[in-house]
Amino acid sequence: MAQQRAVGTRAAILAAAASVFDRCGYDAATIAEITARSGTTKGALYFHFSSKEELARGVLRELTGVLAVEPADSHVQELIDMTMALAYRSLRDPIVGAGLRLAGERGSVDFSGAGPLPAWAGLSEDLLLRAAERGELLPYAVPRETAELVVSAWAGIQVYARVAAGRRDVERRMSVLWAHLLPSVVMPRLLLELDVAPDRGARVEAVRALRSVSSGS
Repeated sequence: MAQQRAVGTRAAILAAAASVFDRCGYDAATIAEITARSGTTKGALYFHFSSKEELARGVLRELTGVLAVEPADSHVQELIDMTMALAYRSLRDPIVGAGLRLAGERGSVDFSGAGPLPAWAGLSEDLLLRAAERGELLPYAVPRETAELVVSAWAGIQVYARVAAGRRDVERRMSVLWAHLLPSVVMPRLLLELDVAPDRGARVEAVRALRSVSSGS
């Protein structure tokens, strides 16, 4: 029972910290606001995390596990779905929003080395390599370069969308990116089959939720 309470307290602290980091950024966030939002004490917070920096790194560690590839008819669609689902979650999951902000900020602490972008580029490259093996890519498309371009553009879209619209239109912006990028890397026969609609992420997440319920997880 005590262990379950400790796990619950840690999760509450992380969720509260993510919400504060997402709204304020790292430097402006305070331990006092995080503890107030989580309903815990400073003692409880410092039991689980030695400092605000360690708490931010804890949020980033949570973020590295949020990507999942849903099965689709093509590996290119799986990559699209992965990015669109992440865009959808960035508006609704504080861990995702905060982690992306922390990974891109250059304040008093540089968290870029702890961020998920290199890992996401690796996963994207793997999907594109499999897409190439199945003849989904144009012959001159380079999976590694394309993967890094997708992740770099995704990160840039997050930054610009935050400045321009409080990140509210990030799904539309991601849809626009894919509409412009795909003709330069994907075989023409696939272009009309690929779904890059702004609500694609919402639909992918809905399917994932149904699968989770049906599997009992």
